[in-house]
Amino acid sequence: MAAITDSRRLTGPNLLSDRPGAILDVSIPPGEEARAVEDWRDAARRILDAVGWGQEYRYSRTFPGGASLVLTAPIDALYAATEVNEWAWEAAEATLTGGTPPRVAEAARRLSEVIDRERNPRLPAIEQAAAAHGVACLWDEEAVSVGLGSGSIIWPTADLPDVDAIPWERVRDVPLALVTGCNGKTTTVRLVAAMIEAAGHVPGSTTTDGVRVGRETIDQGDWAGPGGARMMLRDTRVERAVLEAARGGILRRGLAVRRAEVALVTNIAEDHLGEFGIHDLHSLAEVKLVVARVVSQRGRVVLNADDPALRSTAAALAAPITWFTLDGGLPFVQAHVARGGDAIYALDGEVVLNLAGTARIVERIDRIPITLGGAARYNVANALGAVGVAAGLGLSLEAMAAALRSFQPSSEDNPGRLNVFDLGGVRVILDFAHNPHGVAAVVEMAAGLPAARRLILIGQAGDRDDDSIRALARAAWAAAPDRIVIKELAKHLRGRGPGEVPALLVDEFVKLGAPRERLVVADSEMLGVREALAWARDGDLLLLPVQGDRDATLRLLRHLEETGWQPGDALPA
Repeated sequence: MAAITDSRRLTGPNLLSDRPGAILDVSIPPGEEARAVEDWRDAARRILDAVGWGQEYRYSRTFPGGASLVLTAPIDALYAATEVNEWAWEAAEATLTGGTPPRVAEAARRLSEVIDRERNPRLPAIEQAAAAHGVACLWDEEAVSVGLGSGSIIWPTADLPDVDAIPWERVRDVPLALVTGCNGKTTTVRLVAAMIEAAGHVPGSTTTDGVRVGRETIDQGDWAGPGGARMMLRDTRVERAVLEAARGGILRRGLAVRRAEVALVTNIAEDHLGEFGIHDLHSLAEVKLVVARVVSQRGRVVLNADDPALRSTAAALAAPITWFTLDGGLPFVQAHVARGGDAIYALDGEVVLNLAGTARIVERIDRIPITLGGAARYNVANALGAVGVAAGLGLSLEAMAAALRSFQPSSEDNPGRLNVFDLGGVRVILDFAHNPHGVAAVVEMAAGLPAARRLILIGQAGDRDDDSIRALARAAWAAAPDRIVIKELAKHLRGRGPGEVPALLVDEFVKLGAPRERLVVADSEMLGVREALAWARDGDLLLLPVQGDRDATLRLLRHLEETGWQPGDALPA
């Protein structure tokens, strides 16, 4: 039967609309999606007109077994808008099932009271004035601000000034970049922040690891959504900003900003498919490309030319595109450059920036530490994307090159991303790779590294489907491992039973030809790390994709490195 699976506010540009509003995710019996959505549209128009919101819009997106239904709404009544949307669905559901639809007049009286209680007229007035002055307005339950970074002013939401009392001459925005994609986002954001700092500006950044201003961590945790963006963009020290925009944040709330100088999409890969009605790579690419919609004709959208999903969906973009590629001879990019387009590419061991037909060498790849001499091709790609973002922010070639040379694959510069440790002749590589695309990239990098024996640690959260979990095993098997440690992610079962995901991985490895004696199952990620270290001997290579216990793993590896641990030694308790 039809049912609401989620009801929430959209506070910024999102998959279906550039305006704030309310979204319903609904399940619908197969074959009845189109009829249900049409019934919702009719009911939504009736109730919007009845509450005085006749100027608002309706948007919908259907997928097998469900739909996403959006109503735009005034920014000072978004909680009320969710109730308006829920009423429209209740009416549609009654029509769909042959029931008695609720009365519009009664609902309009009740919902109008809800709207009036929530309204804060000075909020939309400030937003409209900010737009007229060409600056950003950020708002939430606690605070409202105009301008960005060093040009921002902030007030409590409950105590907003009159528009005419705002000193608009002090308000301005700072240059801003958005970074999204399936893999490489955090590394690229950190690298761009290093370039901003090398150019003499104070960077502000948000990632799934936290919020940073300059070299200070303001808050740790996953701040790759609108909340983290607002926190950082209200810090008056920030002179240039780079934001990680994660898929979940875009789908749940939309973007925090309505304007950016540059937006980067690193890649599109099969991850989180099936969530929020996103079932294929084309739809996932559309989600990621929401960031491109806030870039003006004077800005730049930086895209990965080696990604088929991005090449096939880019034609609809309004802003100019800067393509980047690992293959400087790629005909697609050569044709783009011949037409006067901008590109960044790897050619003859160098990073080349080509703007308006003028090609300039940024740096040699073997002088960029995070590429491990070029072996880590995915970090070569991240470096290319970062150069594209830096160019869009107007940074100098010298600043780009300086950051590329100084940014290390260390737990200090880039924690949890391609961190390399030498422990008594055992090379340990710690990475965040958590999907088949990411694991395949790490495995490709490791193939060029010498090793007496190879071990890989692997595991997956329970919200991935069986095919995705098996694909992860296939990506790991390509490493030709002598030992496979399969970890249970007990905190991320997400609907599956204990041992279910490890059993799927074991089954797939056996089908691939792995002898059972090479396989060991650990009850937690940390136990898996310790199992790997206990197995290791001089000359071995340990590939440790780690997610939940990253900080604890880093502390352990640093301790072993500092104390001169040797393979075969006891591990600290």
